[in-house]
Amino acid sequence: MVNPGINRGKVAIVGAAESDLGEVTPGLTPMDLMAQASLRALDDAGISVREVDGIFASGVQTRMAGVHLAEYLKISPRYHNGSFSGGSVFETMVGDAVAAIQAGLCSVALIAYGSTQRSASMAGSGPARLIGIRTYDPLITPFGPRMPMSSYAMAASRHMYEFGTTREQLAEVAVSARKWALKNPVAWEKEPLSVDEVLGARIISSPFTKFDCCLVTDGGGAVVLVSAERAASLRRKPVYVLGVGDGVTHYEIHSMDDLTRTATIQSSTNAFAMAGITASDVDVVELYDAFTINTILFLEDMGFCAKGEGGAFVSEGRIAPGGTLPVNTNGGGLSYGHPGMYGLQLLVEAVRQVRGECGERQVADVNIAVAHGNGGTLSSQSTVVLGGADTL
Repeated sequence: MVNPGINRGKVAIVGAAESDLGEVTPGLTPMDLMAQASLRALDDAGISVREVDGIFASGVQTRMAGVHLAEYLKISPRYHNGSFSGGSVFETMVGDAVAAIQAGLCSVALIAYGSTQRSASMAGSGPARLIGIRTYDPLITPFGPRMPMSSYAMAASRHMYEFGTTREQLAEVAVSARKWALKNPVAWEKEPLSVDEVLGARIISSPFTKFDCCLVTDGGGAVVLVSAERAASLRRKPVYVLGVGDGVTHYEIHSMDDLTRTATIQSSTNAFAMAGITASDVDVVELYDAFTINTILFLEDMGFCAKGEGGAFVSEGRIAPGGTLPVNTNGGGLSYGHPGMYGLQLLVEAVRQVRGECGERQVADVNIAVAHGNGGTLSSQSTVVLGGADTL
């Protein structure tokens, strides 16, 4: 059901920024990156940190992220939200921030994230500790899976069995992402990639090789939202929130009813209905490609192609630069960067595409962009539709 309290185009994103990315300076903390991205996004919007009265933050390395960020920025917001639902939480927070602004609970909403998971691992302190993620499950652990890779590998295997999807088609997703990354100066990966290289790489969890799996990087991001009325007077071209939608189907992968159908069906249906669009109206898609199968599943579930046809849809460069549907134009989690929870980077890139600020990778005439987040093991899904002034 579409939330009747959220009105299409009444709130806009007016600031968007990344923190330092990749492998950051030793000694920086997740909160340093979260604050760094926040200050950059506020500067992008031309808004003082003192004007922020709504904070929305989450993280895998930081408990009470919203409270912690408020302390770090030395502000006392009227409203804060520090919820956690995996990588989709930031798209969900867009809907929450829109509702809070429309309800008068805050007027300047800041959504932020930061992670040093790569630096922490490289320093020998182990991977970033995941808050609320079970370390032992009697239905999974005894079989020795590599989590979360093996969960997504199960979905890929089922899709291949049921629909005839091939390894080459999965590899096309990684190759397309790399072609976009080569146009992005801040992307982690700097070398071309071929289908044969994807297929010949080290197996991580069959059918995935290392190139089917997302990067492990540091990084953070932030976006700033205000009312459409306030947005009209600020320095940047407003990017309006046209629609939002969420969906949850399970917690652990073994409770998923159908490994080939995700809650993206629900989240995108509601977001598109609120925005008054269909898939054919979308100019660019930024989605959570933690693994190559994600791109295929989400494109199907959003209606860009029929269920089972995603493998063919992503082939022959259709989602690469110059293709008919630009997907993950920053290089995605597969080649740009993946700082643990990737959802905020999707929003930043979608905003920049609507503004026309992406340089060599800019898609022509972008009016509508979709940012889609994924959390857990295909567990939680959240879709945001963004548009420029011509969409109002």
